[in-house]
Amino acid sequence: MIEFGTHRDMGIDKYGHEMKVDDLEKVREDKSSRILFVCLGNICRSPTAEGVMRHFAARETPPMKIEIDSAGTAGYHIGAAPDSRSQAVARRRGIDISGLRARRVEPGDYSKFDLMLAMDRENLRALKSARPDNARAQLRLFLEYAPQSGLLEIPDPYYGTERDFELVLDLCTAAARGLIAELQQRS
Repeated sequence: MIEFGTHRDMGIDKYGHEMKVDDLEKVREDKSSRILFVCLGNICRSPTAEGVMRHFAARETPPMKIEIDSAGTAGYHIGAAPDSRSQAVARRRGIDISGLRARRVEPGDYSKFDLMLAMDRENLRALKSARPDNARAQLRLFLEYAPQSGLLEIPDPYYGTERDFELVLDLCTAAARGLIAELQQRS
């Protein structure tokens, strides 16, 4: 569990998500988007989401300014490369995540990023409970961008089979495409 402070003066944005009231009135002048993908250990789901988003953003929205990163709510694997099974599944689809390294969510992430997208409800709860007072990031579930999946959570494949890692990649692909479509509509 991460803890950085409490959140006060919260409001709801036009999508029904909590945001600091002051930030509801601000519009970023540089029109860039900063996105952080979050799971528990930052070696399976969130680096897969980061890799998929980087891949599709570079291919489908090259002129858009998007900063993409990933982190974990726990510090179990800091500095480690993504799980070899995640790397293998991604590599087969032309996505290289081997250079990514696990890190833990930091207090500054809540101000640096516009969106912090959790892979499941438990990590979303951890993000919300650790949200500092000066936070401006919207906290959401990544699969909100893939309503056609019928799911809200990307299951943790760590103790599963290769098929579970394939499912993670499929869900991340669907959600990344939905997120890119929304970002394109905003720009």
